[in-house]
Amino acid sequence: MANGPALSTAKCGEVYVGSEFRDSCTMLDVLHANQFEGDILDPALTGKTEETFYRGAPPQWLNFYISEQAELHGTGTVLIKRHGYTEVRKQIENKKKIPGISTVKLTHQPGSGGTTMAMQVMWDLRKTFRCAILTGSTSDMAKVAKEVVQLFTAGRRNYQNTVLLLVDDKKILEDLKISIMMTVAEKKIVTCMPVVIFLSCVRNNAPQQSDHIVLKNTLSDNEKEKPNEMEAFNEKKKELQSRYKDKCEQFHGFNIMQSNFSQDYVREACAALENSKKTNKPRKTQLAAFLSLLNDYVPGSYLLESQCLDFLRHEDYDDLSLEDQMQPFSHLIITFQEDGRAEKKVRMAHSMIAQYCTELLAKAGLTRSDTTRNFLNSFCRDKEDNFLSSSIKDMLTKREMKITEDPTEGRDVKEEKPLFSKLILDIKEKERNNRDKNYGKCQSVSVLKVASNTFGQNPFFPQALARFYYIELKDYNQAEMWARRAIERDPQNSFVADTLGQVHKNHLMNNEVSELRDILRLAKKAIKAFEDEEKLAEDEDGPDMKKHGNIKVSPFYNFRGQFGYLQVCNTLYYKLVSQNETWEEVLTKNVSMGSVLELLGENKLQRFNDLILSLRDDIEKKCMFLEKFQTYSKPKTEKDDPEYISKDISNCYQKYVDNTTAKQLIQMFQEGNLDEQSVEVLSFLIKQYTQSDLKDISTKCREMCPSADSETALVNNILTLFIGKMPSSKKDPPELHMFSLLWYWAGNQGQCDYDLSELTQQMYKSYENTYKKYFRNRYLLPVFFIGKGEGVKRIVHRSVIEKHLKAIEADWSKNWKKEEIFRNPDVQELLLRLDGEVRNYKVYTRVGGKEIEMDANVRNKIWKPRSVTFYLGFTIRGPVAFAIQRKTADTGGFYMVDRSTRLCTRSDTKDIAVWWREICQHNHSTTHALLNYVLANIMLINMKEPPSSSDYQSSFTEKMPLAPEMQPEFHMLALLLCWPTDGEDELASDLPHLIQNILHSYEQEYKSLFQSRYLRPIFFLGPGQGLNRLVHRRNLEILWTQDALKASNTNWRNDDIFTDPTVQGKLLRIEGIVQDYRLYATFGDTEIELNANRKDSLWKKGHVFFYLGFTIGGPVAYNVHRAEEPSERLLETFDNETDSSQWTKLKPEVEIMEEIHTYR
Repeated sequence: MANGPALSTAKCGEVYVGSEFRDSCTMLDVLHANQFEGDILDPALTGKTEETFYRGAPPQWLNFYISEQAELHGTGTVLIKRHGYTEVRKQIENKKKIPGISTVKLTHQPGSGGTTMAMQVMWDLRKTFRCAILTGSTSDMAKVAKEVVQLFTAGRRNYQNTVLLLVDDKKILEDLKISIMMTVAEKKIVTCMPVVIFLSCVRNNAPQQSDHIVLKNTLSDNEKEKPNEMEAFNEKKKELQSRYKDKCEQFHGFNIMQSNFSQDYVREACAALENSKKTNKPRKTQLAAFLSLLNDYVPGSYLLESQCLDFLRHEDYDDLSLEDQMQPFSHLIITFQEDGRAEKKVRMAHSMIAQYCTELLAKAGLTRSDTTRNFLNSFCRDKEDNFLSSSIKDMLTKREMKITEDPTEGRDVKEEKPLFSKLILDIKEKERNNRDKNYGKCQSVSVLKVASNTFGQNPFFPQALARFYYIELKDYNQAEMWARRAIERDPQNSFVADTLGQVHKNHLMNNEVSELRDILRLAKKAIKAFEDEEKLAEDEDGPDMKKHGNIKVSPFYNFRGQFGYLQVCNTLYYKLVSQNETWEEVLTKNVSMGSVLELLGENKLQRFNDLILSLRDDIEKKCMFLEKFQTYSKPKTEKDDPEYISKDISNCYQKYVDNTTAKQLIQMFQEGNLDEQSVEVLSFLIKQYTQSDLKDISTKCREMCPSADSETALVNNILTLFIGKMPSSKKDPPELHMFSLLWYWAGNQGQCDYDLSELTQQMYKSYENTYKKYFRNRYLLPVFFIGKGEGVKRIVHRSVIEKHLKAIEADWSKNWKKEEIFRNPDVQELLLRLDGEVRNYKVYTRVGGKEIEMDANVRNKIWKPRSVTFYLGFTIRGPVAFAIQRKTADTGGFYMVDRSTRLCTRSDTKDIAVWWREICQHNHSTTHALLNYVLANIMLINMKEPPSSSDYQSSFTEKMPLAPEMQPEFHMLALLLCWPTDGEDELASDLPHLIQNILHSYEQEYKSLFQSRYLRPIFFLGPGQGLNRLVHRRNLEILWTQDALKASNTNWRNDDIFTDPTVQGKLLRIEGIVQDYRLYATFGDTEIELNANRKDSLWKKGHVFFYLGFTIGGPVAYNVHRAEEPSERLLETFDNETDSSQWTKLKPEVEIMEEIHTYR
């Protein structure tokens, strides 16, 4: 970087940034566009850096530069690209076409090269993006966001460019996204390009196959089966051998991958440790055991070189290097330095080596529990703030999600969190003793005790120990003692406090507890513990409140205290009522406890009277709160709250409260003549009333009306009570504010009796005062939507919409967070679309002359200022815009394409063409007018009418290239006009770019609406020149049905229409090739990838012919057939009149082997 560090610009240029910018990036490791360029590097440094990397050290930017320069100068090859490289890069490049913030997800097993591949992609894209790694603490999210936005805007004005940010913690992505958007809004930055693309690179021992790119500790089928892939590994190995000679044998990081992660290779590499013995363990063997244990259970962890040398110093080898002291297995250990200022770090060369060594040493008698205790005593004594505490905490307390698979089909079934960390579970299971079945459990306890005593201020080790005592050993006294010790260490932490309640709850659930006095005593202790936890949770705030001086911070609200209380009450009810049914009357407060104590024969239980008296009312409050908690919100992650939570809440409410009046009213609504929308609205409303209110309403209805009209009177009374309180006041709960907005919102966005903008602001404030602290870090579900009806019927409850789904149990996250539910035509018919405007990263709409500001459900849809339409939903916080779409009237529309897909007379089409021609003749006519004019001429030709003008090509060329944000219809027209004519082998236009434009435009405009629908072709290519070669779908349908008046129901999916010789005669056959299950149109040496109408036509590779159609989503190959002879001869012997009966239909061949079907 002779001229200083530079960053890439959006136009593929570079802009230099000074040292001031570089110094300001304390949270980011920025990769500059000209990194190392012009620098004179010490050959010894580059050689050592490369050698250390291939031995197993983490990658550095210098590794990629060295590799790139070696290829450039012909002295070596580039770093091998794993199979996922292309997909990661492709996804990143596609995301750059989408404004806002998006994420590419890479999940990799430890040691699979995931981080290397992510950095490799970033290195190769450094001239296109502004690349950086998030290295600083994420506790100050606002500071991280500020640096990301600063990187985006760095350089001279209008030199912005998208940031590609590598992040290794997926939990922070949502909050970081919000912080970045807030920072962009505060700085009033307006941009149509994405500000940042997150490259989420996360280690996971059991990576999922969802929307993540997955890298495993095995070469993919492509890497193993493709000769060029394996050849790359072999060539690289030869290159390394020629350069590094015998040292290459110790390049475990590379060799393990090259051997397809072979266990045999790992076993041979670790042979030096096979003779280890439990007795007389030298310190170097102990150190190897420590490193193996750390890297096995906490991938990426390390020790400092100085710590290792201090530990070995007792062997009197002060003058020897660490490498020399660790012989003969020093090659299994790697020492590296991540930058010139940092201290050197030490770890095992590969996670597979760490895992094998741990197992090998355990078999030799150096058990996991011995190693852990020895490690804690050797490295962590009197070092409470030791950097190792985080790794040790993960090793002993972190419970990683485990995927349970169906053994018959090997499909992911569910994720579940194990009860303890992997190390504690392995000690428990693998250190069992035939003489003492609890030996492994006792060793687990011993390890956790040592950790608890070593880290005297850390609450999580005694917390884990308490859990182990009550879950595994059923020793509730010891569990209580350690739970209390954990609370002493962090008395303000509600999650730590939860463990004490769990101890007492599980003790109460134990079948050995059967005496009434013991049951009530334990229930009282458990309830007290959970009530204390609830109070602590009430005092905690989100991280955003830290600046207000609140040190009691939690990222999300802990509701386990309330829920634990209800679980205790469920157990108490079951245990008491099973002994004597009279307890049911006592617990529901139908009779007092004192009046039945003699019948129960337990006069000494009077001291529990206050507890029993408080239960029913407290349960009602907690059940109502938790029902709202789950009705109004979901976890921000894609996982739902566990099913047992709602089940236990419902059971407890039914046992103790059982609000029969509310249940009867809801049942009356359901059995009456009310439509389901009204039933849901009224059911919601009655839940806002107390029992006494509901009884009064029900009584009045029966007094006022005969039975035939009582239902109507009941509905009116419920509505009247609510409407009588409107407009709501500042002191009213959010529910009343929400109903006020729903009731007064004008269906046509016209006049309104109240200022809905003010009512909206009141609802926001009411939410802040009532629910904000409880719903932090949770996704707020919509409760109601504005529909197309009148009165109550215009208010559509969420459950009514969800009933239109085929599978109600479908993923809620996809339905609401990703808005897939709005693709359902029935849902679209139910809801009303409103007009609005996006600006300043908010959505605005006008009602009664007042502008109302609201949030967007999908924030990435509000980056671009424009007029929009949307569905209006209401969360408990306020109005939210769902399924935002660009308002087509903004862009002048696509009238002609809309008409082209319908039955239209010649006269109509002529008039339309004349109309658009006149518009085009105006000085200020738009591109849209010209495009509609061309489309009108295409339709005239398809109706066998002469076009109104032939002078379109030059005018159209002047308008090229089309703006990417234009609608798909116009990008489709560009493809139609620019596609090579019959006989052309050379491309006059950049077809791949035009195809990408229509794909991107379709994704923005229609994908959310059409994804669950089949896209029909609109036009096809025929033989000929100019507009005459464009064939509309309708012409082919008429030929197929032989009826021009009949509406077509042609099934385009099965390609049957192309068996008709008259249809074939209208179309042009395109030559292409099938390879790697993909189809490419070929033009000389150029290949253009296309979608195929039928995927089963892609099973066999080879030269093919097909007809080319155009859907609103892009070009599609129809009726793909393989030629029986080489394509060159076919081109000579087949003319356009030859029918496709001579072609061979491609079908997958099925081979059955032991009931397993494989396709070839």
